[in-house]
Amino acid sequence: MTATTTAPPGRTDGLHPVLPQDGLAGTLVGRAWRAGTPAGPAVVVLRPDGVFDLSRHFATMSTLLDVDEPAQAVRSVAGEFLCTIDALLDNSKADGRDPEVPWLLAPCDLQVVKAAGVTFAASMIERVIEEQAGGDATRAQGLRSQVTALIGPSLSDLRPGSDEAAALKRLLQQKNLWSPYLEVGIGPDAEVFTKSPVLASVGHGQDIGIRADSAWNNPEPEVVLAVNSRGDIVGATLGNDVNLRDIEGRSALLLGKAKDNNASCAIGPFIRLFDGHFGLDPLRRETVHLQVTGDDGFTLRGINTMASISRDPLDLVAQTLASHQYPDGFMLFLGTLFAPTEDRDEPGGGFTHKLGDVVTIHSHWLGSLQNRVTHCEAAPPWQFGLRAFMGNLAERGLLQGTPL
Repeated sequence: MTATTTAPPGRTDGLHPVLPQDGLAGTLVGRAWRAGTPAGPAVVVLRPDGVFDLSRHFATMSTLLDVDEPAQAVRSVAGEFLCTIDALLDNSKADGRDPEVPWLLAPCDLQVVKAAGVTFAASMIERVIEEQAGGDATRAQGLRSQVTALIGPSLSDLRPGSDEAAALKRLLQQKNLWSPYLEVGIGPDAEVFTKSPVLASVGHGQDIGIRADSAWNNPEPEVVLAVNSRGDIVGATLGNDVNLRDIEGRSALLLGKAKDNNASCAIGPFIRLFDGHFGLDPLRRETVHLQVTGDDGFTLRGINTMASISRDPLDLVAQTLASHQYPDGFMLFLGTLFAPTEDRDEPGGGFTHKLGDVVTIHSHWLGSLQNRVTHCEAAPPWQFGLRAFMGNLAERGLLQGTPL
């Protein structure tokens, strides 16, 4: 597909560009690093009069999402004023931060970060091309023509697991074109994998990483569901499921090396909690905009239209829960329609990231997630794990009488 469309909509209402298009009409919760002795992560809510720390009521985001009605619970507590919204969002960047002003972190904490792959027909075809090309971007264009001639340019009307899908599987097997990606794209079972360890995701404004040994990679703009321990979807946010196409293209068994690396998972800017005005139906109709701006003057734009998804979000959640439990809840990337084929440098070379690229993912309901591309090896190392997190909460007195 050619990944071009109009730019993400701009603001004309005076509100910060990171906020959703309806501003603060929804319940926006997140996590921020706050100064103090000791400093540490805080569960926060954005309100018209500022950013408020809710940690004395909900020590972790996992705890907040596990209450019966999270949006109502947030509205029922006052919290502690931290700063203005503009101060928080303007200070949320990879460098040049004011250490005395809070900045955003990924909005999840104890939740496992899961991802569903090959949930859109266009991206499924691109995964097949990666595999057929053996991870070599220069072979992709020729293979794209061959594959689409057999499969067709669109499989959006084909329901995974249906009799029609099974018939297509038999045809492709006869033509020696069957692939693990087609199996999860049109077969009965979805691909669901673990994208990132607990607490390893980066938030809005932080650097996002690609491996230094990858020469073909791209962003993957996605809707991310917030699911509690009971399997209830209670909110949503945005995510960048960075993909190293050359590494995964060499073998589907290299998925872990292609997907789970230092700083390779961005989530944010906030979780918008479900309430009477926002829920799963608006997400099913949502369009996620992406823009990549490089230091070389290159700009790439694309969209992820949720109405084109092959598997309903409820089905993906159910398949995630089918053989495992998540006592602290989980975050679930829903997959992407976006798979860039536009040449960045030489003809036939396709798109790949360059250091310094600024990736902006925008949604009407969920706001804007922005990150700058660096090498995984150069990004700040992940050091604040579960032991450090629990120790920090204890040192700040947040484990005494407050549920995790």
